[in-house]
Amino acid sequence: MKLSFRWYGKDDPVKLQEISQIPGMYSIVSAVYDVPPGEVWQEESLAALRADCHAHGLAFEVVESIPVSEDIKLGTEKRQRHLDVYCENIRRCARYGVKCITYNFMPVFDWTRTQLDKAAPDGSTSLVMYRQQLAGLDPLRDDIHLPGWDASYSQQEIRGLFRAYAALGEDGLWKNIAVFLKQVIPVAEACGVRMALHPDDPPYPIFGLPRVVTGEQNIDRYLAIVDSPANALCLCTGSLGCVKSNNIPKLVRKYAAKDRIAFMHMRNVQILDDGSFEERAHLSSCGSLDMYEIVSALVENHFQGYVRPDHGRMIWGETGKPGYGLYDRALGAAYLNGLFEACEKGRKK
Repeated sequence: MKLSFRWYGKDDPVKLQEISQIPGMYSIVSAVYDVPPGEVWQEESLAALRADCHAHGLAFEVVESIPVSEDIKLGTEKRQRHLDVYCENIRRCARYGVKCITYNFMPVFDWTRTQLDKAAPDGSTSLVMYRQQLAGLDPLRDDIHLPGWDASYSQQEIRGLFRAYAALGEDGLWKNIAVFLKQVIPVAEACGVRMALHPDDPPYPIFGLPRVVTGEQNIDRYLAIVDSPANALCLCTGSLGCVKSNNIPKLVRKYAAKDRIAFMHMRNVQILDDGSFEERAHLSSCGSLDMYEIVSALVENHFQGYVRPDHGRMIWGETGKPGYGLYDRALGAAYLNGLFEACEKGRKK
């Protein structure tokens, strides 16, 4: 595996020098964050990202993410222009050494939580999703401001998008996914890039918005639309693993054996009785997921893709972007290093 770490560029309070000091760190995961969806990334920005990473002994091989615009997801009259731009951005990323591009097909919002700083008994804070905090809310009636919801949308724009997706429905979303994949995957193949689909987070409908990348059956359907190693997964253990019906070690074994995992997001969650969840420390005993079994499944299938410690808690008085501090993610990276070493040496014996 290739250990990686997400970095938000020069404005990130976590510095590349600090990331480079984490043992075994190989690649930075980043993107061009100042360009809106549907617009071309400047090569100067990609060149600068690569140069900054190389200056600290780190590769720049993973982009997270090239956003899929709402016009592509909804199939508006702007779709083809945005698809052309998307393909050009893949080509430009490949030109600067990128081998894996993460993206998602979630309507409107990349992720949803109800709180970003839930305090644990030990004083650490983390992201949580409590169902009771959503109860009774209606985005067509109420002004809702949830973590993970794009602040660039006005409430009126959000309501318009909700109505558009209600009219589109799940079947319409699947049709637009097929249009996207049939144009994008051949370009990725030609460029030597693997497109890594991130599952819906969380993997169930929010306020009626269609969510389709939620579990094994739908993932199989997605990968079959264009049956290519370039049409791969960013398998996020915390996103898929926050519902009990998803057996994460089983899913990892299945898709790693088929070489359809390009990137792993590794984090632990505690599933609560009502289906809510709390993000926890990476250690297996801290949450509902067996991280050892997940890593074993990867090692058994000779996984050579990218891995990053996903959302961390805020610990030791650190402040910064929720989920993306230095300390707990560095602890997560060290823990994952240990699990991989133990599993790899265990197999050799």
